[in-house]
Amino acid sequence: MPLPFLTADGVSDVDDDGDGDEILAHADQDRWRRPYRPGPWRVAIGALLLLLSAFMLLATMIVTFAGGWGGGVVCLAAALAVVGSAVQTLRVGVWVSPAGLRRVGFFVTRTLPWSEVGELRTVQQPVRWLGLPRTVQGQALTMSAQGEAEQPVLLTDHNADFLSRTEAFDRAVDTVGAWADEYRPVAA
Repeated sequence: MPLPFLTADGVSDVDDDGDGDEILAHADQDRWRRPYRPGPWRVAIGALLLLLSAFMLLATMIVTFAGGWGGGVVCLAAALAVVGSAVQTLRVGVWVSPAGLRRVGFFVTRTLPWSEVGELRTVQQPVRWLGLPRTVQGQALTMSAQGEAEQPVLLTDHNADFLSRTEAFDRAVDTVGAWADEYRPVAA
């Protein structure tokens, strides 16, 4: 008896009836998507934050059962803040859709329609190592937006997604450039 399994991209490895009526997840072009996979550093930071929140929720339960309702509420609020931080850490990055380019930061998200996105360039410059204040020489994908003097940095090869993964950085830059070429309006 063959057992159907799902592959990594969510497609079944067994062809049920071959009619092709189902809509695949990657066929929905209108949703926001990250053009690259989150890196191991970003996933590790998120996992550690979730592990910390599990211990905090256990502490919440112990404090509440011991009769400290006020302390339980404070512990629960702190645990939920850590869970929210873990989720937001995993969301940080560049997202694309036919509507435009979205740069998601930890506190600020900025969306630009493709009509406002200018030239995308990879430049050598000092970049922040894992988002910390320390800078190292590296590559950055910058964007020239209409009405802005400073070119914002979209991706770097030393952030939590691409540290020690130069091939993944190059693929991500190519993918963001392909989205820009496809959806940016052509000057007449």
